[in-house]
Amino acid sequence: MLYAFSALNDLIPFVPVAALRFTDSGLSAWEVSSLFGLLALSALALEVPSGAWADVVSRRALLALGAVLRAASFTLWIFLPTYPAFVVGVLLWGACHALTSGTLEALVYDELAEKEATASFPALLGRARTGALAANVVATLAATPLLALGHYALVEAASALVCLTTAAVAAGLPAPPRTPAGGAGGVGGARTDRGRAGFLAMLRTGLAELRGSPVVRRAAAVAAVLPAVLVIDEYLPLLVRSTGVATAVVPALVVLAVAAKALGGWLAGPLAGLRPRSLALALLAATALLAAGSLSGTPWGIVPVALCLGIVQLSIVLSQARLQDAIECGARATVTSVAGLGTDAVAIVFYIAYGVGSLWGGVPVVIAGFAVVPLLLALVMPRWLPYARTAASLPAGGAAPLPGTVIQR
Repeated sequence: MLYAFSALNDLIPFVPVAALRFTDSGLSAWEVSSLFGLLALSALALEVPSGAWADVVSRRALLALGAVLRAASFTLWIFLPTYPAFVVGVLLWGACHALTSGTLEALVYDELAEKEATASFPALLGRARTGALAANVVATLAATPLLALGHYALVEAASALVCLTTAAVAAGLPAPPRTPAGGAGGVGGARTDRGRAGFLAMLRTGLAELRGSPVVRRAAAVAAVLPAVLVIDEYLPLLVRSTGVATAVVPALVVLAVAAKALGGWLAGPLAGLRPRSLALALLAATALLAAGSLSGTPWGIVPVALCLGIVQLSIVLSQARLQDAIECGARATVTSVAGLGTDAVAIVFYIAYGVGSLWGGVPVVIAGFAVVPLLLALVMPRWLPYARTAASLPAGGAAPLPGTVIQR
């Protein structure tokens, strides 16, 4: 069920054409960037409260609710493709992001903890992300015929239908017992409290973990900033179209970036024990690839950009796994959502930078400038990213045990 949920959550044909939809509806570059910024702002405002909420109520229900909200945004845009309607829709989409961020990872990790198989988390998460990105490839390729047959309205209708299916799958996910809350506040009993006291107790516990543990705090910082680099995804269609290719061909080239991220997610399993210094060197290479590909001026500049994003995806999965390993309290979704809060905050900076940068430079120059972020991450990662937890709990041969109640092909 995890694989099914992850795949459906990314099987959204609207995503690869979002920037094109907004632009072709008459919006300026600044308005387009403002929509992406509002999406991140909405997610940011709800990120930590939704994480604490996920620690005291049904995580399955929150995942289903998020999918329904995103379906509502696509449905709205079919009938009202205007800037105010786009604003309402991205706010709903941001709420979906907040309800999902941290919730799914916490649900899976807690079930693995119940089965004493947490060492398999990087491989499991990597496979789920690979499946999600494979679904993204399908969605990206599907965008071209959908655009040809029914313009953007058909793309939005298909996306809404997928979201409703995702909500149904979310309802079938398992409900493992929560990891006992440790340490401060004595909230072991509060974790089953569904009221206001339980919510506040989990919130306090999660924040106390971040304040009191430098290891968790630094791991959360790395896990927060890395996903924000994928903001570049939003602008890849504009980067590709800036090289002179037809709009209908754009998704076919953007799919290369999706495939590279899928490969990066799959490699997270085999490379789960990668040392922080080695991962930092990979990010340095990603920095050069992003700058070179963006400034190439040719459609095939998407190839080095895609390789950069593949390295970033690998780094995201490993950093999130190291963060989960470092968390010792029961407010796992709360701590993870604080990292998500950081991601949203950095993403907003990206969106503002794009909007401001577009006043002086074209899309290639602005995206090349984004390479400074993986560069900075590469400099701090050797000191901030924890080493991988020992794989002693893996069975002979190194095969990661998979929790059957979570994964159903």
